[in-house]
Amino acid sequence: MKFSELIKKVIKRTTLGLTAALTVTSLSLTGLHAAELELEKDELKFGFIKLTDMAPLAIAYEKGFFEDEGLFVTLEPQANWKVLLDRVIDGQLDGAHMLAGQPLAATIGFGTKAHIITPFSMDLNGNGITVSNAVWAEMKKHIPHKDGKPVHPIKADYLKPVVDKYKADGKPFKMGMVFPVSTHNYELRYWLAAGGIHPGYYSKTDTSGQILADAFLSVTPPPQMPATMEAGTIYGYCVGEPWNQQAVFKGIGVPVITDYEIWKNNPEKVFGIRADFAKKYPNTTTALVKALIRAAKWLDENNNANRVEAVKILAKPAYVGADEAVIANSMTGTFEYEKGDKRDIPDFNVFYRYFATYPYYSDAVWYLSQMRRWGQITDHKPDSWYDEIAKKVYKPDLYLKAANLLIKEGKIKAEEIPTGTDGYKKPQSEFIDEITFDGRKPNDYLKQFKIGLKEKETVTGGKVMAK
Repeated sequence: MKFSELIKKVIKRTTLGLTAALTVTSLSLTGLHAAELELEKDELKFGFIKLTDMAPLAIAYEKGFFEDEGLFVTLEPQANWKVLLDRVIDGQLDGAHMLAGQPLAATIGFGTKAHIITPFSMDLNGNGITVSNAVWAEMKKHIPHKDGKPVHPIKADYLKPVVDKYKADGKPFKMGMVFPVSTHNYELRYWLAAGGIHPGYYSKTDTSGQILADAFLSVTPPPQMPATMEAGTIYGYCVGEPWNQQAVFKGIGVPVITDYEIWKNNPEKVFGIRADFAKKYPNTTTALVKALIRAAKWLDENNNANRVEAVKILAKPAYVGADEAVIANSMTGTFEYEKGDKRDIPDFNVFYRYFATYPYYSDAVWYLSQMRRWGQITDHKPDSWYDEIAKKVYKPDLYLKAANLLIKEGKIKAEEIPTGTDGYKKPQSEFIDEITFDGRKPNDYLKQFKIGLKEKETVTGGKVMAK
C-alpha cells in the first residue's frame, strides 16, 4: 500500500471510529517506512484462543507492528479450537493462532480437510499438566522429596498407582485435553505412556481416542479446564497458561509437570493461514509474518524485560482476560506447582530465542509421528511421506522472506534466524523418557516406544492387529 493510501486509511478509520473492541495505536514515521510492500489485502481478521501464547498477536497489535506494515488487523477470540479452525477454512478469519497439529491434520484430512500452512511458529513450551487435590494427595505418597519438597520432574509413574486403583474399583480415570490434534493431547499421552499408563488409541471407526485406555482423555476448552475439574468431571488436565496457575490460585489442583520437563523447548502453537490465502496475497503474508517476528522478539528481548508489560496487555478482557498475578506466575520466568512451591523456569514461555519462530520441518514430523503412534494416522507411512507432508504445511521460505526484509531494515539481526539449515533440527534426546527423536527417521523413532503403534500395526475392532 502506498504511503498516501495508508494515511487516508488511518484518517478514515479514525473518523469513523472503526477500532472495534481494541484501540489502534498511533503510527510512527519509522513504522511507515517499513510499509514498502504493495499489499494485496490490508484489512485482516485473526482469531485466537484465550491463552498466554497468543501473545505475539496481541503484542503485534498493541505495539503497532501490524500498522508499521500497513496492516489493519482485528483480533477476535474464538470459543474453541474447532470453531477457530472452521472459521479460517471458510474464510471468516484470515488466519489464526493454532495448535501445531491443526494445519497438519487438516491437510492430511483428519477431522476435516483443507490445505492449511504455517509460515511462523509462535512459541516453545508453555503448557502444564494439573491434577486435582485428591489425586495429588495420593500421588504425593509415592514421590521422592528433598528438603521437604517433591523432586521434579514428576513422572507419571507416581500417578500409575492412582490410575490402577480407579481401574480396580471399576471407575474410569478421566483427564482433559483441549483438542484431538493438540500439543496438549500428545504431551499428556507422552507423559502418561512414559509412566506405563495407556492413554488409548484412535481407529478408523472410533475417534474417541479411548480404545484400550487406562486413562480416558476427552476435550475441554482451555478456559473451562479448572471449572470442569472442580466440578469433578475430570481429575486432571493438560492445558496452556494461565489455566494451570489458576488451579493453584483457586486452590483446586496442583500442576505436577510442565511440558518443558516432558520435552525441553518443544514447539507449540503456530500461526495458520490457508494455502490459497498465501498464494493470493503473497505480500500481505510477508507483511504479517514480519509483524509477528517483531512481536516475538519484543517479548523475549533483554532477557524478558518486557514481560511485565506483556502481562498487563494479556490481562485485558480483549485478550486472555485473567488476573495479572495469575498470568505473571508463568510469563515472568517462574512456575508455581503446589501452592507456595514456586520455582524458576526462565524458559517456560519462549517466543523468540532458540530460533523459536522458525517453522522447522522436524517439528511437523514429530506431530505426525504422534498422530501415527496413537492411531489418528491409521496405517504405516514411509519416512518420505512424513517429509512430504511437513514440506506441504510448514513454510520456512515464507518465514525467511519476511525475516530477511527485517534484517535489511535493521529490526532484527542476521544471527537471530537460522542459516544453512535444511529445515531439520539435529536429533533431540531431551525428553522425559530420554528417547531420541530424529525428524528424518520417524519410523525408527516410533519403534522405540513400549506403548504405541508400530510399523505393521493398526487398530481394528478395539484391538491392535499386526498386518
